[in-house]
This record gives sequence, C-alpha cells and structure tokens, in this order.
Amino acid sequence: MFPSLISRRDAIRSAVAGSMLFPGIVQQLLAEGGDPLAPRDSHFPGRAKNVIFLFMTGGVSHVDTFDPKPALHRDHGKEIKADHPEIKDRPGYERIFLKRPQWNFSPYGECGTEVSELFPHVAECVDDIAMIRSMHTSHSNHYNATLGMHTGSFAFSRPSIGSWVSYGLGTENKNLPGFVVIAPQQTYAGTQVYANDFLPAAHQGTLVVPGAEPVANVKPRVSEERQRLELETLQSINEEHLEARRRDPDLAARMRSFETAFGMQMAVPEVFDFSNETQATFESYGLAPGQTSGFGWQCLAARRLVERGVRFVELIDTGSSGNWDAHGDMMSHVGLAKNVDQPIAALLKDLKQRGMLDDTLVVWTTEFGRTPFNNSADAKGREHHPWGFTSWLAGAGVKPGIVYGATDEYGLRAVENKVHVHDFHATILHLMGFDHERLTFRHAGRDYRLTDVAGNVVEGLLA
Repeated sequence: MFPSLISRRDAIRSAVAGSMLFPGIVQQLLAEGGDPLAPRDSHFPGRAKNVIFLFMTGGVSHVDTFDPKPALHRDHGKEIKADHPEIKDRPGYERIFLKRPQWNFSPYGECGTEVSELFPHVAECVDDIAMIRSMHTSHSNHYNATLGMHTGSFAFSRPSIGSWVSYGLGTENKNLPGFVVIAPQQTYAGTQVYANDFLPAAHQGTLVVPGAEPVANVKPRVSEERQRLELETLQSINEEHLEARRRDPDLAARMRSFETAFGMQMAVPEVFDFSNETQATFESYGLAPGQTSGFGWQCLAARRLVERGVRFVELIDTGSSGNWDAHGDMMSHVGLAKNVDQPIAALLKDLKQRGMLDDTLVVWTTEFGRTPFNNSADAKGREHHPWGFTSWLAGAGVKPGIVYGATDEYGLRAVENKVHVHDFHATILHLMGFDHERLTFRHAGRDYRLTDVAGNVVEGLLA
C-alpha cells in the first residue's frame, strides 16, 4: 500500500517531475491500441530519413534573392497592365510599375546558379542545392499561405507536414519527440503550423524556444534514483487501477507515457548542451560559446536533433528584427538575410562534412514571394506575390546544382515547370519514401492526406 501521507496525485506530480513537456506525450500510445511513435516502414525505401525545414516568415522577395531578372533593371519604371483580379481590384493599384531589384546577382559554384549578394554564404553551397524558381501558391494572405505551406490546406486547420512524417515513420528515439519546431516567436497561423489536428496527439510538433531554458521544466525536481522508485511505485498503483477498468487501452497508454517522460528528462538537456561542440563549429554558425539564441543556434540545434533520431525539425525565422514582409522598405531584407545566411550555409556544410546530408533533406521556403512591381516605380517596398516565388531543396535524393522551373522575364508568374505547394509536399514525401496519395488518415468519414486531392511528384528534382 502506498504511504497515506503522499497522495496518488502528489506521486504523479513528483514522478513526472514537471516533465509533461511536450504536447501529445501523455497520449502518445493511444492510437490503434499500440505505440504510434514506433518506427515503421514507408511505402518504399526513401532517400531521406530526416527533414530540416527552414521557414522564412513573411514572404521573401524572389527577384531580390534567388531569381535574377535583368529585364526588371532594363524596364524599371515601366507601367504594366494589372490583369490579375487580386491586383486590379486592390485600392491604389489601378496603375502598377515595374521595380528593379536593389542587389546584384552573380553565378556561383560549378553549376553557375545565380544568387544575389544578399546570400553570399548560401551561394557557396549552390552545387548541393536544387533551386525551384517556379513555385506558386493559392493565397496571398500571410495566414492562409503560411497554413497552406505547412498543412496543404489554405482555409482550415489540418495536420502539419511534420506531423504527417511523424505519423508515417514514427521515431527512432523514444526519449525525444519525432517532430520539433524551434522558433523564438509564433509565425502566422500560430500553433496550427505544427499541430497534429486529427492525427494522434503524439505527432504534434514540440515547440522549443531559444534561450537559457529552451524547454521549460525539463530538469527533474528529485534525484534520478528517487524518481525511478516513485515511478515503480506509481506503476504498481496504476496497474491495480487499470485492472479495475478492464485494462482500458487509453489508460495503459497514459501510464506508459510517464516512462517516456522520464527518459526525455535525460535526453533533452543533452541535446541543447553545446559545450562539447568545437570552437570551429561555433564560428562556422556565427555563434559565441554559451550563446543560446539566434538563427545560428537554431541551425546547430537542428543538426544535433537530427543526429539523435528526430524525424522532422522545423526552424522558423521570426527574429526580434521583424520578418520578411517588406511592404515599407526592401532594405529590411539586408538584416534579415544576414541573420540566416551564414547559419544556413554552415548547416549544409556541417551535414555534408558529417555524411548526414546523404539522408537528411533540407528544405528552404517562405509562404510566397514579393511583387516585381508597385503602385509607383520609386516605392521602397514590395507587396505579397503568390503567383511566382523561389524555394529550394538540398540533400537526400535531391538532384544537386540545378535550377528547376522559371518565372517570366519580370518574375510575375511561374511559367515553366510550375510547382504548386501540393507538388512541393508530394515531392518531400516521396523523398521520405511515401506515395502521397496513400499516406492517409480516416477522419470524419473520409480519407485525408497532406496534398488534399492534388499534387504531383516533381521528378525533375530527384537525383
């Protein structure tokens, strides 16, 4: 009998020692009477085991970064017809004029891919990158486009791509979540971008906030020995409780989740302890020893998480200096690019040097691009632009050193080998070993999937 001076509720609180950290961990064994995080086979052998998803919040200007348009320089100030309903019906856009890029482009690498001077470090990695210059999406609002890029749905909450990958593959490390999101602040659409929605709660993304304590309450409040003793005692009590309730599978799963939480207390602090990293590594990511914030910290943390078996890591760039939504002044791109350029290049080089780029897929994207025009030629900023923008892939199974697709001469619309968000998702899932039409979940009387009822694998991106 458990000592009467300690209640069952107190025992639970002490046993988990504040480690109910991650949304979904308590319910991680609820689905299908088994363990939804157990490793499982994909539909066919995938080239990628893990994904690092780099999301630039706010809409990066393609024509100022990765999609050179000499015609914009040539025809700067030229009036063009606002023939798209979303443009011509917008107040103030009865007349629109082309606006030239403010940065020069140069070819890099053996492949000769052109990149602007905003990204000199990423430019050094173009021989490992498949640049997609023909992306397009289905909405021009931040909320909807961000939701679509993460869930495939532009209007309703649906499971995140990270949740789908976790659902499809499970995890190789039971002491860490299968899907981790590292962000200093929430992006547009908030927690919906990493939500599990109708998938089992184990597959919801775990939010990590850079700082001195990236995961709150992770440190045990009692010694490991005492905590183990308390867990064993709690297990005994809960077994009696379970027997009295006909071995309810939900209750059984909740019981086993305490053991998982115990393991996470050991694993999580080690992941975010960078003290064993070399000075050269810190310098490559642009970090000072002991630094616990910045996009360099996020990138190094992503490499460490993937090393330890986390399937899907998303890094959201929402720094204190704002985001890429440059309505007022394109010069804001200077600081934003400087913040992420060196860390992203360091991550690619680090993964490659360690042999991890062979089975890690790195994805760089934003929710949409920015207009190659404005309502006056001397306008300092650019507006939302869903009809053509740039994303890129690198790593496992991706054809390196290529440019895929194109926008027209001004960057107005994707015109060659167009890639919709659904195609983008289908291709990522394919590289993970999934037929996107077969990775489904039955909910509310129908089978749902990440790509909704559309999407094609972009074969031209595959090695």
